[in-house]
Amino acid sequence: MTDRIEQAKALASDARMKILDWLKDPGSHFAHQMTGDPAEIGVCVTLIAEKLQMSQPTASRHLDQLRRAGFLSVRRIGQWSFFSRNEEGLSEYARWVRDSL
Repeated sequence: MTDRIEQAKALASDARMKILDWLKDPGSHFAHQMTGDPAEIGVCVTLIAEKLQMSQPTASRHLDQLRRAGFLSVRRIGQWSFFSRNEEGLSEYARWVRDSL
C-alpha cells in the first residue's frame, strides 16, 4: 500500500502543486519542447526547472517526490527524463481522501 503520509507531504509544496497543475495540460505550458509532444512523451526536467525558476537538481528532487508518491510517471529517452501525471495514482489518492475524511 502507498504511504499516505508521504503522499500528503508530496502535495505540501507550492512548487510540486504547480508541477501537477502544469502537467494537466502540458501542451499549453510546454509547447516549446523540441524533443516531442509533451502530451505524448511527458515534459523534460530541464523545462520544468526553468518554469519553476530553480536549479535542475532542486526541480528533480520535487519531481522525484511526486513520482515516489505515485502522482507522476517518468519516461526515459536516452539521457533525458520526461514526466507526466499519473492520473490513476492521483484519482486513487483523491478517492482515499474523500472516503477517509
